[in-house]
Amino acid sequence: MIVPALVVGTIELLSDTILDPYLPFPWDTVVVTIVVAVIAGTLAALAFRRIDALTTSLEARNAEVEARAETASALHAVTLAIASLSDLDAILQTTVDSARSLLRADLSLLTLAGPDAHVRLRASSGPAEAFDLAGDQEGDDVRRFLIGHGDAAILAAPLRRGATMIGSLVVVAPHQPGPAVPDIETLSSLANQAALAIENDRLATELRSAAIQRERERIAGEIHDGLAQVLGYVNTKSQAVEGLLEAGRLDEARIQMAELAAAARSVYVDVREAIAGLAEPQDDDLDLETQIRDYVGRFAESAKIAAVVERVGAELPPLPAMARAQVFAIVREALTNVRKHAAARRIAVTLERRASAIAVAVVDDGRGFDPDGVDEASGDWPHFGMTAMRRRAAAIGARIDWSSTPGNGCRVDLVVSLAPMDDEPVTGRPARANR
Repeated sequence: MIVPALVVGTIELLSDTILDPYLPFPWDTVVVTIVVAVIAGTLAALAFRRIDALTTSLEARNAEVEARAETASALHAVTLAIASLSDLDAILQTTVDSARSLLRADLSLLTLAGPDAHVRLRASSGPAEAFDLAGDQEGDDVRRFLIGHGDAAILAAPLRRGATMIGSLVVVAPHQPGPAVPDIETLSSLANQAALAIENDRLATELRSAAIQRERERIAGEIHDGLAQVLGYVNTKSQAVEGLLEAGRLDEARIQMAELAAAARSVYVDVREAIAGLAEPQDDDLDLETQIRDYVGRFAESAKIAAVVERVGAELPPLPAMARAQVFAIVREALTNVRKHAAARRIAVTLERRASAIAVAVVDDGRGFDPDGVDEASGDWPHFGMTAMRRRAAAIGARIDWSSTPGNGCRVDLVVSLAPMDDEPVTGRPARANR
């Protein structure tokens, strides 16, 4: 707009001065009109050419945005489909099917490296006759899994676990002449999803294996601390009975046989409780107090002993899973010992929240015993449970003590520190037969 105005002004000035003798009216007007028309046409052509270029660029960008939006929507749908699956094979099959569909490829496949570092075909999409599951075709890469596509163009995205490459997601012979950036991004996104699914499956398998191993160790500990000890006690008693019978000491043999019968009944109850504990589903979301209250209720009903749970002060803070399991096992062992040996009529389990610890006390009004006179190393049946409880307490950095005298019941005090273990004393009233 500025240039034509300047040109017109310049021509008018020249035609009225220097060119006035040579361009009389009306030639000066004709010349000005022609010059303005030429300049206007030239500038208009340049302007429209620029507008056309901008329009073409804008249309291309709009098409790219629409394609990306379409791809993002398809990826979202694939993500939702994968999230609804729990089986790894189904997830990987959905991944290769989606890669083949989104990238409009002829074939799609996913390979994984096994523990022996040997690469295997894990999932494929396309005609079955196009794949060699054994990987015996020519080629050093994924082409050895393809039949009749040795020269086909491929696009591959790595599957990674951290810095380690664990496999590849591959599409074969896309219709486009070459891979575009959106195609690479789409394939990479699908590969990342597949890698996450594979890693989640691996971690879940390891967690299941660890849980099975922990349960095996727990059962082994229960057998060692319970059944094995009692069977050893039974063996010793049976040998004593045999010797008494040979010596003709029938009355003493009868006493030993009665103790054997009591041991057999105790083992029967222990095994039944163990089976019930294995059959009962475990709820890791339950807090310690709820677990103890539930168990004490079942214990009181089966053992025919009055048992109550009391909480002193505020609610108990959450404990780590291992600490919660060990505290619960100690309470369970303490109650089992009461049932076996104390001849008690009443049991009280007290839970107390302290400044930096949780205190648990199990008090009974049974026959009691002398804790200083117990030889835990002997493995004698009535007292081997103390060793197991000490071991469990030590595993979580807790303290456990027994307060008892013959005829005056027993009190078991457990203090679980919520911070590094200090010298906080175990407080509480001494147990008495009639409280």
